Amino acid sequence: MKFSLDDLRQQPDGTAVWDGVRNYQARNFLRDSMQPGHLAFFYHSNCKQPGIVGISRIVSRGYPDPTQFEPGRAHFDAASQPSNPRWFAVDVKFELELPRPLPLAELRELHLAHKQSGGPLRNLALCTCPRLSVQPVSDEEWRFLTQLAGVPEKD
Repeated sequence: MKFSLDDLRQQPDGTAVWDGVRNYQARNFLRDSMQPGHLAFFYHSNCKQPGIVGISRIVSRGYPDPTQFEPGRAHFDAASQPSNPRWFAVDVKFELELPRPLPLAELRELHLAHKQSGGPLRNLALCTCPRLSVQPVSDEEWRFLTQLAGVPEKD
């Protein structure tokens, strides 16, 4: 499924459900780690130049992904039951488009250089677990990436 930063921006109140995640580790991050108020990078993956393009805000705690219970939907899971849901979602709100997108190719180059030098992207999950759609980002990584993208610092 394609869902772009512009799609999020155009939603009512710039808010949408982040649903359809079907990886257990990613599900655990949605269910257990993401909290209202947390910021998240918005990553474009289904395009010619994948990369980080924006920032969204988590506006709900994790809750059972409704698409798992809807026969005929792409993310339906017949084995999941409402009394014991297997998959979770969160609501996200558009925050901003990065002044400068961060292409995956550049992030990979920086990750490799930082592995050698001990720089802030030495453990970047995007490069160490690239198939995972929901990934933690350390404070050090966040500061480096937002600065690299030209996001103004908040006082």
